[in-house]
Amino acid sequence: MPIYEYQCDACGLIFEARQKFSDDPLSQCQACGGAVQKLISQSAFALKGSGWYQQGYSSTGKASGCSPGDAGASCKGCPKAASNA
Repeated sequence: MPIYEYQCDACGLIFEARQKFSDDPLSQCQACGGAVQKLISQSAFALKGSGWYQQGYSSTGKASGCSPGDAGASCKGCPKAASNA
């Protein structure tokens, strides 16, 4: 479920609420009962795991097979190859 941020017009309190997409937006402040407005906030997005680009979006569809000992031309930008060179 997403977390939404709200700000109270009366007391200025900023708070978060975990709501379903289908839930109606909140209309009252948790602290004073005043009217609230939903804020637009930065979303959290993280890519986790190894090889997500090469395995999912590569033109060949295969991983490059770079290993820590490789120092070939295909691994010039690879952090593993740079640390061993």
